Amino acid sequence: MGRKQKNCADGDARRGDCWDHVGLDPETRLVVSLVVGKRTADATRALVRDFRRRTGGRVMRLMTSDEYPAYADAIREAYGVRVVPPRTGRPGRPRKAYTGADPRLVYATVHKEKENNRVVRVSTRAVFGTAVAVGRAVAASAVGRVVNTSFVERHNGTDRNRCSRKVRKTYGFSKDWDVHRAASVFSYLSYNVCWPVRTLRVKADGRWQKRTPAMAAGLTDRIWSLNEWLAYPAVQRK
Repeated sequence: MGRKQKNCADGDARRGDCWDHVGLDPETRLVVSLVVGKRTADATRALVRDFRRRTGGRVMRLMTSDEYPAYADAIREAYGVRVVPPRTGRPGRPRKAYTGADPRLVYATVHKEKENNRVVRVSTRAVFGTAVAVGRAVAASAVGRVVNTSFVERHNGTDRNRCSRKVRKTYGFSKDWDVHRAASVFSYLSYNVCWPVRTLRVKADGRWQKRTPAMAAGLTDRIWSLNEWLAYPAVQRK
């Protein structure tokens, strides 16, 4: 953003690396939440809190991510329950209550090992929930049979194709923080309602029906035109 991260001064929060923190549903390809900014614990917490709010506080069947450690803390905080340790009956001050992960949480991370810039090994680790719970959640998935982050990675490639500011090794990179954020939000939201994803199409009456992620998620019944989406009022008056 404006210049490479290595050339930025300490505390320069509006230049250098800028990340899209994305919460995506792999079965519908719907981008549920987006936070644009530095890759920090605060941005990660904002993403998980927003995801929880938009999904009505429901505990997901399975959550996955890379090994960025801030995710585990953010998920525990957003989906946490208050745990009161039982009294032991022994002398001394009792243990304080703390926030623990919801017992229903199932969260796993993906670890990739590279050699010569190529992935040679992939392993997974259950962070919340047991390995059995992770396996059961994966078996119930309609789109995969292993813990992975491939769907959000595939979406990142789609977004680079749709938003030239993010294409690698180009002079078209963003120079202004606010404009970059606006362009990112525009790209992601228009993707949800205006972009028919090839792998989401379904056969109806002998013909293939195209669907956007919003259609697959049951949020709308049609592909919106860009003009229709841009003209739609952001605030609905009763």
